[in-house]
Amino acid sequence: MSTFAKPENALKRAEELINVGQKQDALQALHDLITSKRYRAWQKMLEKIMFKYIELCVDMRKGRYAKDGLIQYRIVCQQVNVNSLEEVIKHFMHLSTERAEVARNQAEALEEALDVEDLEADKRPEDLMLSYVSGEKGKDRSDRELVTPWFKFLWETYRTVLEILRNNSKLENLYAMTAHRAFQFCKQYKRTTEFRRLCEIIRNHLANLNKYKDQRDRPDLTAPESLQLYLDTRFEQLKIATELELWQEAFRSVEDIHGLMCMVKKTPKPSLMVVYYAKLTEIFWISGSHLYHAYAWLKLFLLQKNFNKNLSQKDLQTIASSVVLAALSVPPYDHTRGASHLELENEKERNMRMANLINFNLDPKPESREVLSRSALLLELVSKGVMSCVLPEVKDLYHLLEHEFLPLDLSIKVQPLLNKISKLGGKLASASSVPEVQLSKYVIALEKLATLRLLQQASQVYQTMTIESLSQMIPFFDFSTVEKISVDAVKHKFLTMKVDHMNGAVSFSILDLESDNLRNHLTVLAESLKKARSMIYPPLNKASKIGDTLPGLAEVVEKEHKKLLARKTIIEQRKEEQERQLLEKEREEELKRQQQQKTNEEAEQKRLASEYEKRKIQRIQKEIEERELEEAKALLQEKFGKKQKKPIIEGDKLTKQALMELALNEQLKEKQEMEKKLQKLGKQMDYLERAKREEAAPLIEAAYQQRLVEEQLLHEREQQLEVELSRQRHDGDLQEKNRLARVMENKKIFQEKVMSRRQSEFERLRQEREEHIQQIRLARRQEREAKRKMIFYLRSEEERLNRLREEEESRKREEAERKRKEEAERKAKLDEIAERQRQRERELDEKERLRKQQILAGDPAARSSETTARLQPEAVPVAAPAAAAAAAAVPTPGAPAPGKYVPRHLREKTVEAPISSQAPASESDRWGRREDRPPADKWRSDDRRSFGSGPDDRRSFGSSGSRSTWSSSRVPPRGS
Repeated sequence: MSTFAKPENALKRAEELINVGQKQDALQALHDLITSKRYRAWQKMLEKIMFKYIELCVDMRKGRYAKDGLIQYRIVCQQVNVNSLEEVIKHFMHLSTERAEVARNQAEALEEALDVEDLEADKRPEDLMLSYVSGEKGKDRSDRELVTPWFKFLWETYRTVLEILRNNSKLENLYAMTAHRAFQFCKQYKRTTEFRRLCEIIRNHLANLNKYKDQRDRPDLTAPESLQLYLDTRFEQLKIATELELWQEAFRSVEDIHGLMCMVKKTPKPSLMVVYYAKLTEIFWISGSHLYHAYAWLKLFLLQKNFNKNLSQKDLQTIASSVVLAALSVPPYDHTRGASHLELENEKERNMRMANLINFNLDPKPESREVLSRSALLLELVSKGVMSCVLPEVKDLYHLLEHEFLPLDLSIKVQPLLNKISKLGGKLASASSVPEVQLSKYVIALEKLATLRLLQQASQVYQTMTIESLSQMIPFFDFSTVEKISVDAVKHKFLTMKVDHMNGAVSFSILDLESDNLRNHLTVLAESLKKARSMIYPPLNKASKIGDTLPGLAEVVEKEHKKLLARKTIIEQRKEEQERQLLEKEREEELKRQQQQKTNEEAEQKRLASEYEKRKIQRIQKEIEERELEEAKALLQEKFGKKQKKPIIEGDKLTKQALMELALNEQLKEKQEMEKKLQKLGKQMDYLERAKREEAAPLIEAAYQQRLVEEQLLHEREQQLEVELSRQRHDGDLQEKNRLARVMENKKIFQEKVMSRRQSEFERLRQEREEHIQQIRLARRQEREAKRKMIFYLRSEEERLNRLREEEESRKREEAERKRKEEAERKAKLDEIAERQRQRERELDEKERLRKQQILAGDPAARSSETTARLQPEAVPVAAPAAAAAAAAVPTPGAPAPGKYVPRHLREKTVEAPISSQAPASESDRWGRREDRPPADKWRSDDRRSFGSGPDDRRSFGSSGSRSTWSSSRVPPRGS
């Protein structure tokens, strides 16, 4: 941190740093000076330093530094010179605004200027690449690079100034001016987000002003000047919000104005109230609150009529017509009927907020509030003389819609009036706060009201109408729109009608339980019948028997008894539960008491330990003090032992600190005595020097006069000598000129030769330079062409390789899919063959079992069949060659080629081995009975050679090479 003896030194140092281009160091030096506690007294130099500091902050866009500096300067100037702070802040805002405007002008100049050196030259490659990559237009890029940073800094400037000036009674005017300039900034550049933040900032400032009422220099809102400034700021905020179409923010601004008026309990000027209600009419119309829109127009009309003396009759009629049309635009039924409780609460809160803004008392009955308020509004229009000021067309329309009963001619009479009203309105010359009134915006709402009135009157006259007739009666809308309007009216219980599209009719007399006419009909009928019965059959004074009078009394008593028992059980359960809870509570309290006791014991132990430590520390301190006292006495004896005058001390209270103070006092006394001696000696020297100078003064004056005479003579002699020398030099120069005049022509000729030679050399060098530049351009163009061709070739080659790679991958996928399908087909065929073979084997086993049973039973036919089977041993494996022939279409690893002779036992093994590998039999069928097994499996080696010749064979038929199959064990040996 830099330190300076004077503020001027810091300013000089900052200027030196700025001159050498070190603005950051200059800013830091001034920041250190401003935030230093050494310069808290205001002086003029600090204001100059602040001006330079603000210029640096704006130049470097250092908003944080500017805020810190202004806060520190406010602390310095608050109670001494507030005008200086005001000047600095104005300078700050002026510089920020000026730089933002300059940046915007530069951006516009860049957009409009023709920034091309050669009109025939192509665009530079870097410009083309930047335009392709960024995809931005030139204006967008220039705005982002030039305008946006300065606009951000300007917005930060406004926020900083408002934060510094908030709740300061001495700078209220500057605060209001800054707020107005910030509003204009948001309006000029359409900054809606910043406008919302600005409104929130100002709102928070007012909330803090009311929250902390004991602040120093707090503005007094009861003062007329302060109140007027705050109201002007809020009204400007309201105007800008409506111009930016930020209706939510405009409503909040109106609430701020109303809250400010309620806070100070004063009504603003009528001119401001006119603006207030004019903006309210816009806000309520946009929000769809037609009732409050009409009341706002009524308030505006009364203000203009009572306070605007320049109001013309035409403008008064236009405003009054707006009031009446706004009142007629209010729907004749309540939109909140049938809504949920939460929606009703929200609607109630919303209506309360809007009613407070116009001092409008809500009706206490929510179910009829809208209708009563609408009718009350119309009555109020008549009572306050609004109807006497309206246009004739508006008055006729009012009478038609509210007082006339014309179900057939209503639309015919209303439509011409609406056409005339849509053309009325325009600018108001005598009402500046209401610049323009357009009556055409009420036409749609009035057409809906006319439709509802026509349907209501038609329902009272007709029971049924055709859709075509109803459409002809309502020329404003088509029937689909009329149907939507009627559905909404029926929903809110304004109409009772039903549309029958199949018959093309509309029914107004719907006699169901939902109708208002039949809702209480059955109740009235029952009450009337009850009265008639009591008159015909009067009740007896006392019944003869309770059982006859009350036939269900026993059941009621039984039910009540059961209820009492159940209640008793519940009470007992509750008592038990309460006792259990009490026990748990006592247990918890005991646990807490034990914990508290334990905590107290621990605290007592800690207290004892801390007291022991304190006593120990006190003992050590006492020992240290005693030792210091002994040392002090020794030092005192050593220092003042030889002197005759000893200092006065208080015995045992002497410490080392007191001894040091005593020594310092002695040194101070010695120093003072020495200074007195030196002063006396200096006084003597002054007297001696004065006497010497008084004696030497006449001598010095005489020597001075003698020296003047000598120097005068010397000056005259040197001047005469200089004149002679000048005359001699002039004569010599004339002679030299005459001598050189003869060679002047030769000099000109030589000069021309030299210049012509240099000119030819310059032309030759310029020509060579142009040729060299042309060669460089040609070489660079060829290099760019070669580079582009190389890039195109590399891209083409890469695309070709990618295409070949994709084709190869696609071919491999197709090949793998084809192999997978072939493998699946081959397996399916082998499964089918194996299934057939197993079926045949089961049949042979069954026959063999039956044959053996017959042999055991002694049947001669069975013996003859056995003899036949021995004579024909080839009958059993006959199916094997057939199966092998069927499977010849499927290539089997290790199988013989077609057309070649294969022995019978090899053909049997070729068919049986795949069957055993695909579908192994159960354990008993696989190995067979011990007595049926052949003595040795003599084809095992052939089987292994046949089905284990390749890796694919091992994968497909791995089980056939390791063990014998059940089919081979089932075949009886030859010659058995």
